[in-house]
Amino acid sequence: MKDINHLLLSVIIPCYNEKTYIQELVEKVRNAPVSNKEIIIIDDCSTDGTREILKSEIEPHVAKVIYHAKNLGKGAALRAGFKIAAGDIIIIQDADLEYNPNEYGKLIKPIVENRADVVYGSRFIGSHEHRILWYWHTVGNRFLTTLSNMLTNINLSDMETCYKVFTREVIQKLTLRENRFGIEPEITAKIAKLKCRIYDVGISYSGRTYEQGKKIGWKDGVYSIYCILRYNLFG
Repeated sequence: MKDINHLLLSVIIPCYNEKTYIQELVEKVRNAPVSNKEIIIIDDCSTDGTREILKSEIEPHVAKVIYHAKNLGKGAALRAGFKIAAGDIIIIQDADLEYNPNEYGKLIKPIVENRADVVYGSRFIGSHEHRILWYWHTVGNRFLTTLSNMLTNINLSDMETCYKVFTREVIQKLTLRENRFGIEPEITAKIAKLKCRIYDVGISYSGRTYEQGKKIGWKDGVYSIYCILRYNLFG
């Protein structure tokens, strides 16, 4: 077992037009039950006032804020964060309030106990609370996960989840290309090829509506199919 008191957790937060949620989210991350952590935010050229909030209210309380000069997408933001992360363990955190930072402890536990190299926080297992939203959105997520599993030959329950946790060694082995939401199946395909020890951990989920700012849509789902095929079959 690793000594959690001597491990640094890097929290990578890609952010685009999240002025309504970003301050509360950062406060929740700062108060998350892992004492030794660095918070890295990548603002992907927000135009709604998020950037001003980051500069005036949040910068002094986090390790680093990166500002993109143009909107590049979630994948590009994650690559920028991974590049400078100093942590022994790295976790992805969306900038809204759909995922609860209070669950960091159980997400990193399999890595701390040296049982896992990668942990996915699954919205589809466990007895945790979930906001009820769209049926077809859930069907789409399960379809993408099933297709991914068929090609990776691993039995994940939620490939598209935000909460993906990695050891530093795994992150350093990944060469990622996707700029937008295709980063999710790309990461999954590439860690499967590394033969990593992967765990699913059930998490709570408070999904938001498109009126509340949800950004991923059906076109992203179609592109995810392409990415699943590309990165599993052609590298």
